[in-house]
Amino acid sequence: MRERTDGGVLLAYLAKRLVELTAVVFLISILAFLLVHLLPGDPSVAILGPFDTPSARAEVLRQLGLNRPLPMQYLTWLGNVLHGNLGRSFLTKQTVATTIGEAFPIDLELVVVSQVLAFAVAIPLALVAARRPNRALDRLATATTFGMLSVPAFILAVLLALVLAVEVHAFPASGFTHLSNGVIPNLKSVALGSIALAAGSVAVYFRLLRSELISTLQEDFITMARAKGLSTRYILMRHALRPSSFSLLASAGINIGSLLTGAFVVEYLFQLPGIGYQIIVSIDSRDYLMVQGMALVVAVAYVLVNFAADLLLGVLDPRVRRG
Repeated sequence: MRERTDGGVLLAYLAKRLVELTAVVFLISILAFLLVHLLPGDPSVAILGPFDTPSARAEVLRQLGLNRPLPMQYLTWLGNVLHGNLGRSFLTKQTVATTIGEAFPIDLELVVVSQVLAFAVAIPLALVAARRPNRALDRLATATTFGMLSVPAFILAVLLALVLAVEVHAFPASGFTHLSNGVIPNLKSVALGSIALAAGSVAVYFRLLRSELISTLQEDFITMARAKGLSTRYILMRHALRPSSFSLLASAGINIGSLLTGAFVVEYLFQLPGIGYQIIVSIDSRDYLMVQGMALVVAVAYVLVNFAADLLLGVLDPRVRRG
């Protein structure tokens, strides 16, 4: 009976989150569609920029349906988006979907490598600090991570490039090497950007997990485990880490989503041709259709990542879905 009740609560929670996700994605699509229309003047002129000619303007009006009522324009645009047609750049003549397909794996690699580095540093450090709170190591780690949190990623990126690329020559200062050209060259090309993005994540994950571990270690079931003669290390790994990781998981979902936009400046500094770099270049060249399509994809990806993390947290922690 309890399993059936829990299943019903879980299904209700999933249904509620799906409705919220649909509503948010719908609002995002409207804002992305209006991105071009909010520009001053004629949207077709804004799209074409210096390439504005009567024939080109007529082609833009035909392709985008800009001569139709605004609701009809939105429905036409939305139908194209749902079929994978995000438009075509009037500068490069390349489709937005093709550009995103080439750029998104770079963003994904940056996020994955940075988060692997962040978890690899933050989790062991939090376990050691929570084992002996308010000792020298704990205070040093807390102070260091606080300093890391206060340094913006683009400042850290410049410092890393100066030290590790210019002075030490350990990593390339700019450019991206595809995985097909070798795993090591590929990882070296994203190393500096990943470290710059991982620094803030390390600070957040460490401070959050340390606080949760210290609180969990004061629970009665931990006292019972100690009374059985279990070692502190075993208790930390087998009994304290899992219940202390729920807040870490929620924070990771929000953080990973924010990295999709937070990587823009880092990508531009290291000349990594991800979506962030492409958006900055498109804004600079007034390629508004490219900006519109990429902004839509980034916003939807941010929402989906947070939805997946929230969903996973609700499945793992019954208190979340019951709340």
